[in-house]
Amino acid sequence: MKLTGAQIVIESLIKENVEVVFGYPGGAIMNVYDEIYKQDKFKHILTKHEQGAVHMADGYARATGKVGVAMVTSGPGLTNAVTGIATAYTDSIPMVVISGQVPTFAIGTDAFQEVDAVGVTRPITKHNFLVKNVDDLAYIIKEAFYLAKSGRPGPVHIDIPKDVTVAKTKFEYPEKIELKTYKPTYKGNVRAIKRAAEAIKKAKRPVFYIGGGAVLSGAYQLVRELVKLTKIPAVETLMARGVLRYDCPYLMGMVGMHGSYAANMAMNDADLIISLGARFDDRVTGKIDEFAKNADIVHIDIDPSQIGKVVPTKYPIVGDLKLVLEEMMPFILDGLDTDRYEEWREILNRYQELYPLTYKDDDSVIKPQWVIQKTGEIAPEDAVISTDVGQHQMWTAQFYPFTYPRQLLTSGGLGTMGFGFPAALGAKEGVKDRTVINFTGDGSIMMNIQEVLTGYKYKLPVINIILNNNYLGMVRQWQTMFYDDRLSETDLSDVQPDFVKLAESMGGIGFRVKTKAEFEEALKKALDSKKVAFIDVQVDRREDVLPMVPPNSPLKNMLVFKEDK
Repeated sequence: MKLTGAQIVIESLIKENVEVVFGYPGGAIMNVYDEIYKQDKFKHILTKHEQGAVHMADGYARATGKVGVAMVTSGPGLTNAVTGIATAYTDSIPMVVISGQVPTFAIGTDAFQEVDAVGVTRPITKHNFLVKNVDDLAYIIKEAFYLAKSGRPGPVHIDIPKDVTVAKTKFEYPEKIELKTYKPTYKGNVRAIKRAAEAIKKAKRPVFYIGGGAVLSGAYQLVRELVKLTKIPAVETLMARGVLRYDCPYLMGMVGMHGSYAANMAMNDADLIISLGARFDDRVTGKIDEFAKNADIVHIDIDPSQIGKVVPTKYPIVGDLKLVLEEMMPFILDGLDTDRYEEWREILNRYQELYPLTYKDDDSVIKPQWVIQKTGEIAPEDAVISTDVGQHQMWTAQFYPFTYPRQLLTSGGLGTMGFGFPAALGAKEGVKDRTVINFTGDGSIMMNIQEVLTGYKYKLPVINIILNNNYLGMVRQWQTMFYDDRLSETDLSDVQPDFVKLAESMGGIGFRVKTKAEFEEALKKALDSKKVAFIDVQVDRREDVLPMVPPNSPLKNMLVFKEDK
């Protein structure tokens, strides 16, 4: 029996056990949407904007570990999805994005709603395809899912011309994929593993530098066990928050531009940095020629292109972090003397005592850090937390008590304002039994606020806590610190909407709070409401995110207190 290309898309998604597709229809993808109407094997969530669809697929993937799927039409449908695709690409999130395209005979003629989709997405996808023949469609979909979730994960884009969705062929879905030019290395080289293990046992000031790969590989239990047994201090990147529990005695905190003093000094003073699925991002290293000048580097990563890319690596290990650690741990623990690190631990613990993450609380005004801490006390321990981008993102990373991996959903690499709310909706669809809370700012929340209607329609009760300082807060902070307080286009006080009415007009509920007691009451009501909720918290307008490593400065040159500026 022959199927149309549109039917093949549907049957292929069913074969891949896809549970939900986030999307927005249009002319070029209409035949596929006609087949979506006829099936009942997976759910489709209609978003209010294509960017929202891709961010929802992203949030779903981050929260569940499964491949997220988004579907859009050609032209503006695809270009509206670009920001979401790039967001997933920079953070290595497994996703398949399917777009419609004008018919093959019209490609290159500047047809209505035509854009060179594969040309646009080539730099921001792990791989992309233009399907020219319906006979290739099933294999390409299978390959796309395989590429998205294997090796270093990432988004894959499939562009399907409209005539391909009409053409018919025999449907045969491949059982497996074999690609001659793509064979990820999963098992690490044993000799390299042994060398790295010996270096760890000989080091006096080692530090585990934990990155997002520890989440993506499912290695967090091994990482926790390794840190506990070796008693070696550890730091986490933004993407790794929750790999170690917030109360782990060996966790020095988050590292980087807004990392803790102890975490940054651990990296600065170490004689051995053991990188576990991290990529030495510029927000972590600071001034690169001053970074870890006295340290050798052990770098474990499944992507060989990342090793040695930013910093010289003495002990490179290519492989899946979970498999590498399973093999490496016995070599590390064999004859390990954890007392040799005692002096190093004492130094870093002293740093934590002298310069803890802190803020000056004040009952006359709500501090944003207090809101985040109080939310951590009231919300369930397994609540999923998403953020947009800016000051609230850094305060969340600093002060929320993260307990599990995949608990924090945030745009790390691209820094996408507007990510948090749709990502939270996608996460809620994936983990319906868990509370999902989005920390956002009064700037970020406006960028995809239309998705309140999506949450209302599909009963996805996400709570949005708006830390409202009437500024584009992080830009304002930089303008204050480095531009003599010239606040160019960052004051939002004259253009604030009524967030309560806005939420209510789209089926949600809203609260405006100005005191701590009002916030606690509002959060409890929002948790009980089962609706999309906005809590508009009027916070201290001029609060800064500290510590802060100024741009192009070494990690040790942190601004810790306001008077340091």
